[in-house]
Amino acid sequence: MADDANLALDRQLCFAIYSAAHAFNRTYKPLLDPYGLTYPQYLVLLSLWQDDGKTVKALGEALHLDSGTLSPLLKRLEASGYIARTRDRVDERQVLITLTPKGRKMKDEAHGILMQIGRAAGCAADDLHQLGASLQALADRLRGQQTPDTV
Repeated sequence: MADDANLALDRQLCFAIYSAAHAFNRTYKPLLDPYGLTYPQYLVLLSLWQDDGKTVKALGEALHLDSGTLSPLLKRLEASGYIARTRDRVDERQVLITLTPKGRKMKDEAHGILMQIGRAAGCAADDLHQLGASLQALADRLRGQQTPDTV
């Protein structure tokens, strides 16, 4: 017979991650509200600040979002003036997502948001980076992109 203590909610990694994700969303909300951004929209901007001019498909792959989730986000970001959507001149089937001047300017504000998140988390930047890397490696393994031997 398996040990029932292993089924306790507070011993579940999935619940700890779920709970932390909700706590992050609650922490980000008041920081992003003045800009009219949601957390998923902010993630789109983070991705574009790293590599502007992505196709919708590349953006979806980077964020692990399907087009049904991503398209409404992009429409709202465009309506808010943070991004522009244009057809690729080489392949008109592709839609390119680029930052507008407002979207590029928001990057300056993001540094302050990052500092506030760091303070709220109560961790040093290196600790947060290591935790993030560990969680990303876990997510990659769960998606089947890596095996435990390659991490």
